[in-house]
Amino acid sequence: MILEIKDLSVSLNDKQLLSDINMKIKSGERHLLAGHNGSGKSTLVNTIAGNPDYTINKGQIIFEGRDITNESATTRALLGIFLASQNVPEIPGLSVLSFLKHSLTAHIHFQTGKDISMGEFLYRLETVRNILDIPKEWLNRSINVGFSGGERKRLMLLRLLLIQPKFAILDEPDSGADKDVQKQIIQTIGSMKKTTFLFISHQQDFTNKINPNGITTLSNGKLMIK
Repeated sequence: MILEIKDLSVSLNDKQLLSDINMKIKSGERHLLAGHNGSGKSTLVNTIAGNPDYTINKGQIIFEGRDITNESATTRALLGIFLASQNVPEIPGLSVLSFLKHSLTAHIHFQTGKDISMGEFLYRLETVRNILDIPKEWLNRSINVGFSGGERKRLMLLRLLLIQPKFAILDEPDSGADKDVQKQIIQTIGSMKKTTFLFISHQQDFTNKINPNGITTLSNGKLMIK
């Protein structure tokens, strides 16, 4: 079991958004988090990733047997939890290349205690860039500044393939992506056999192509029991 959520209740600005959530996800699953808009899906994935805006009133989040309920978002990321949010901010002045180098260096150092050389970083980056056919000039642009919705999704895939997280959370990855980019997202998920995926989507065709082998449904901040 890579992730277990026990009796989780969450609030935002004193308003309770989630109540008594229990969920288990096995390693290697492609797990769909379903429910109508406003059901609490984004709240749950942000809470799993450690977004400090949300307050855990009770319950636990267990990742690979470790209680991470009170861990920071940074620690959770280094442990292997990756979150691709719907709305990623623009960061003027921070290039894609610098961001990716910092991110991968932090992960490698956390996992091995060693630093990655610039040569090794560039080799890994070029490998995944070629897989995704991403223009080299994108690397010198500021994070998400001037990027279309589909281009932002492709940058997300670039980071995902470079980091190779243990657990990837994709919050509506198909939103704002055309059919070609959606196909690339589906292919990337299918290729990453060592990564467990938790994803949100409202498009049945996209979901069917991912073929989830686990489903959790929320309704008004609670589990929907069939």
